[in-house]
Amino acid sequence: MGKEIVLDEFAFLVSETDEKGSIIFANDDFCKIAEYSVDELIGKPHNIVRHKDMPKVAFKDLWDTVLRGEIWSGYVKNTTKSGNYYWVFATVFPTTTSDGRKGYLSCRRKASKDEIEEHKELYKKLIAEEK
Repeated sequence: MGKEIVLDEFAFLVSETDEKGSIIFANDDFCKIAEYSVDELIGKPHNIVRHKDMPKVAFKDLWDTVLRGEIWSGYVKNTTKSGNYYWVFATVFPTTTSDGRKGYLSCRRKASKDEIEEHKELYKKLIAEEK
């Protein structure tokens, strides 16, 4: 089950992926919270940090949005390497990678207690509907 890791007020998690969702950049805050070294993350699918409590429909919405070239924002529960978890408010931007390919930049900040509680309930309902 793991315990909740609460981000500090100044944490700003940043990662960049190629168009298939493989990590090509991860900043220190992201590595620290997720409990991976940058070398462990580079080349891995970004869903390495996806928590099982996240409804599939949330990621379908994310991908549908960014594939249209639009910016997506939402609340995400992620898992750490050791099995703990953390909540973030994420914004994902379609971008062009440093070598000219299509990619995605994800910027995440601390989610408030109220935002987390609201989305815990919503995500439970969505997961139940998926079954």
